[in-house]
Amino acid sequence: MADPIVLGPGEGESITLAGNTIVFKAEAADTGGALGFVEYTAAPGFGGPPPHVHDQLHDMYFVLEGTLTVRVGDDTLEARPGSYVLIPPGTVHTFSNPGAEPARFLSVHTPGGFEQYFKDVADALGTGPLDPVAMGEIAARYDFRVVS
Repeated sequence: MADPIVLGPGEGESITLAGNTIVFKAEAADTGGALGFVEYTAAPGFGGPPPHVHDQLHDMYFVLEGTLTVRVGDDTLEARPGSYVLIPPGTVHTFSNPGAEPARFLSVHTPGGFEQYFKDVADALGTGPLDPVAMGEIAARYDFRVVS
């Protein structure tokens, strides 16, 4: 059985990825593989990941601050504080923050494990641009398939 986790505001392992801050609140190892849970702050002007699908993964966003622009299928919506978005497997989606203020949201993935994707991409980026071949290999490990 896993130990309880109690984290205060701003607590948890944190990384910076493409100018965004990701704070890991719970990972697959903490939840018996059930889910991953991160607090994500998208920087102003963040263009977001390319449109993509997950074949097994459910993605969920709950907006805390700012406005997150979310594409779900053929629809694009402005998710303001208090908005919740559930993206089931097989649904084309992406998110961005074209605004002038940060957009902070909670991101839950089930099953767990996708949170490691962020760490692997950050490691692969290092201080330079990401090699498309390396990005493809990372995406393939985490049920992330780029679509148009």
